[in-house]
Amino acid sequence: MKTSVAIMFGGQSSEHEVSLQSARNVIKAIDRTRYDLTLIGIDKQGHWLRFEESDYLVNAQDPAKIALSQAGRQLALLPGSDAAQFFEVESGQRLPRIDVVFPLIHGAFGEDGALQGLLRMLAIPCVGPDVLASAACMDKDVTKRLLRDAGINVAPFLVVERGESLDFATASAQLGVPMFVKPASQGSSVGVSKVVDSAGFQAALALAFEYDHKVLVEQGMVGREVECAVLGNRQPEVSVCGEVVANDEFYAYDTKYLNDGQARTDIPAQLPEQLAGQVREVALQAYRVLGCAGLSRVDFFVTDEGGIAINEVNTIPGFTSISMYPKLWQASGLTYAGLIDRLIDLAQERGEEARLLKREISL
Repeated sequence: MKTSVAIMFGGQSSEHEVSLQSARNVIKAIDRTRYDLTLIGIDKQGHWLRFEESDYLVNAQDPAKIALSQAGRQLALLPGSDAAQFFEVESGQRLPRIDVVFPLIHGAFGEDGALQGLLRMLAIPCVGPDVLASAACMDKDVTKRLLRDAGINVAPFLVVERGESLDFATASAQLGVPMFVKPASQGSSVGVSKVVDSAGFQAALALAFEYDHKVLVEQGMVGREVECAVLGNRQPEVSVCGEVVANDEFYAYDTKYLNDGQARTDIPAQLPEQLAGQVREVALQAYRVLGCAGLSRVDFFVTDEGGIAINEVNTIPGFTSISMYPKLWQASGLTYAGLIDRLIDLAQERGEEARLLKREISL
């Protein structure tokens, strides 16, 4: 009997289009001899829609114009003690059972614990970390504080909340220049600016506050951008290291997804063996400290002197054709389809563990 997997994509965050690219690649690669698929897209207004594989995207080949098709059929959810049921609103048709959800919704409402909390209430196993780890990793301020308290090096930073003030002179006196200003809870470099002067600093704060109520101001680290992919539950494994070499000033959204040739990835990264081993070990430490499970990608700065600092941890990393997470595992000997198998197996393993926990007090 095949496992029934719901692929969820889209969402209401600024990373909607990236999510569609990730979903397209997973849907193309997944093993149809093992899995039956249900496609659930969430549009930018928050409607949950069921799609057929033959008609779920338009402009699928264009990262700038990719979008959900108009063929989606709106869904309703009926929670229950045994199994939650999804229904098509217009026809009343019940969707097939769902054994596992594979969420590919990057950013808010998909990667921040909100969706994970809903699926946990519905007792549907979910690929990737649970509520707490998802929420902690989405908030870069919280991530850095947890890692720092565990003795793991992070880039020096300041935090400013909406309604508070921070001027360039104060920030640069503590962090130097250049600095990076970024929304605390965004991904794909959305709303991120590199600043070197007062005018640029104020413009960067204004841009970041368009996307979040809390903003990080980080020291500009001089070093190489190195990433590791982590996979597993109780006994996680880490991939080889990879390096992002951007031809732009930094690895911005356009560089990642829209401008071909503006960045390259070196996998494996050309690092001394001992240093690469240290990076991989710190990736595992961070994964455990943050309570991650299933998968995460850990991003580092590595200085010329061999210093290591974590930049951020992504709990639903990209699965697009250029994304580092699947590429890192392919370079480590795990195929794209094999990676999908492992992720679904890990989600089911955690689902089985959750079912063993008592929910009532024995008197």
